[in-house]
Amino acid sequence: MESLTSRRKLVASKPLNFWERAYLPAILSGLRITGKHFFRKPVTISYPEVKREFSENFRGMHSLKRDEEGRERCTACGLCALSCPAEAITMIAAERQKGEEKLYREEKYAAVYEINMLRCIFCGLCEEACPKEAIYLDGDIVPSNYLRKDFIYGKDKLVEAPLNQ
Repeated sequence: MESLTSRRKLVASKPLNFWERAYLPAILSGLRITGKHFFRKPVTISYPEVKREFSENFRGMHSLKRDEEGRERCTACGLCALSCPAEAITMIAAERQKGEEKLYREEKYAAVYEINMLRCIFCGLCEEACPKEAIYLDGDIVPSNYLRKDFIYGKDKLVEAPLNQ
């Protein structure tokens, strides 16, 4: 059968000499490359034991902040949920009851505040949209897990501890 194009190239193989048949030069060059890489500084880190340094603009896990008096800053305005392009934030607002003035800043607060970390793209728009500076992406790396339900973080994992504790 004849070729469709005239770009065919004939390849002629020459016979191997003694050193090429012995594979000794190939083995020695491979050992030389291995030895060169063996004494270099490793590129990887041992993660659980050694923590990596992050840049100043690193966006880690979310945290809901408290004010100077230990009250939650979030007023459940919903701007963070509206600005989230991945729709990872859900919240349910509630009215502050009598006697809860030391817990919440305003009359309205987030009774339920959840972030689905599997949907979150860590863009920082929720942090930019918050008028009360209640949410920050200043935490550590989101830890791995086996179950999807464990990646939905509620207020129990997001709200930082009060200052007076």
